[in-house]
Amino acid sequence: MDRDRIEELFAPLGPVKVKRMFGGHGIYADGLFFAIETDGEIYLKADKETAPQFEAAGSSPFVYQGKNGPVTISYWSLPHEALEDEREFRRWAALALGAARAADAKKSRTRRK
Repeated sequence: MDRDRIEELFAPLGPVKVKRMFGGHGIYADGLFFAIETDGEIYLKADKETAPQFEAAGSSPFVYQGKNGPVTISYWSLPHEALEDEREFRRWAALALGAARAADAKKSRTRRK
């Protein structure tokens, strides 16, 4: 998936910045990293509150091969119905952006201590 297609896909959410990384793309909104594109698949940031929703929708976590074996991170594949329904896409993308904002707020509170 190229940069233009990713920007088009996320347009209903507002402007995003797309940067090459991981052999794919990192996707940012409001300066927050909240999505990954790799091999044509979109993965959205999740947290302990939203990950069960992704799992229930049939999504799978992003896993990459680290030095010591597979590493799972807190990004989940976009549910398939979200690619066909703009309202569903916005809902899932908003959950990911909310998880990114919550993680950023937690980091900010930790830095202040």
